[in-house]
Amino acid sequence: MPEKKRKRTPKKPPPALGWREWVGLPEHGLEWVKAKVDTGARTSSLHAAGLHTFELENREWVRFSIYPWQRSTTDAIQIEARVLDRRRVRSSSGTTERRPVVVLPVRMGNKIYDVEFTLTRRDEMGFRMLLGRQALRGRFLIDTGRSYLLGQPPRTERRANRTPSSETNPKPDRNPEVFPGPESDQTPTNG
Repeated sequence: MPEKKRKRTPKKPPPALGWREWVGLPEHGLEWVKAKVDTGARTSSLHAAGLHTFELENREWVRFSIYPWQRSTTDAIQIEARVLDRRRVRSSSGTTERRPVVVLPVRMGNKIYDVEFTLTRRDEMGFRMLLGRQALRGRFLIDTGRSYLLGQPPRTERRANRTPSSETNPKPDRNPEVFPGPESDQTPTNG
């Protein structure tokens, strides 16, 4: 008697992300930070203010602050992390710099993933965090026409994110949510 072929259950496609998403750094008490999803960038990038390098048990570490709200320096979160590597990265403006790389657990939707970030100042960029291909590959599909597919913080927190701090933005606000500019600051020089 011929053996019956088993029907394979189709593999469930990965969840979708929009071109911008709310994510969190739960290990550091940061529930919500807006991130730009950038498939043109290989490595993810994180805004690091006051970056300070130190040594702990013969290993290089960094201490820095993250300002979770766009265009604001309020509610800073201080993070310490071991430096995994230092990489040359060419920014969207064409300048190359050597950046420290750290691994941080990031909440995307209801799952937590370890993500490699290069640390730099992103004052001039519309987003404090950029998620590159390495963080997304095999985990998500990207829908470039949509936003916030993984959920959003409560409305009061979203409003706080839109309110520019007078100390960091004395000029009229250019709304990057309506007019997104080029954001890919992550082109590695070695491909």
